[in-house]
Amino acid sequence: MTMEMTDLTVRKTVTVNAPREHAFKVWTEGFNDWWPKGHHIGDAELDRVVFEWRSGGRAYEVGVDGSECDWGRVLSYEPPSRVVVAWHLNAEWKYEPDPEQASEYEVRFVAQGDGTTLVELEHRHIERHGSDAHKLVEAFNSEGGWTGILAGYAETASIR
Repeated sequence: MTMEMTDLTVRKTVTVNAPREHAFKVWTEGFNDWWPKGHHIGDAELDRVVFEWRSGGRAYEVGVDGSECDWGRVLSYEPPSRVVVAWHLNAEWKYEPDPEQASEYEVRFVAQGDGTTLVELEHRHIERHGSDAHKLVEAFNSEGGWTGILAGYAETASIR
């Protein structure tokens, strides 16, 4: 896994030992198999995360008590090559409904010649979060952020 931060954009890559279509399917349809259960914003324990995989679709969590908390919106869904999601969570991990204050992350799935998939994540427009932007960059770059999340995803998605 590699990491690069340019300005307030976080970029990470991970290689998945599986074909691109499988890697994409695990990211989208299998999200709840690899997303850390402790990463939720609601008061109730996390039951599942729901993405309505279409442009404009909601991204939200459902608690074990049935409560819902919005996370953002799906901006682009292009199987099996990429997804883009608006991230509406601020540095206090609370939902921010204003799209002008939302960052976004793009995940690209690039087939490699050896049957593996390079997964490229770019979390950009973090400056839209205002004075807390640097705090978010730190969190996204931490082991509890995209670094550890992508490692867990790659482990779940790999088939060899």
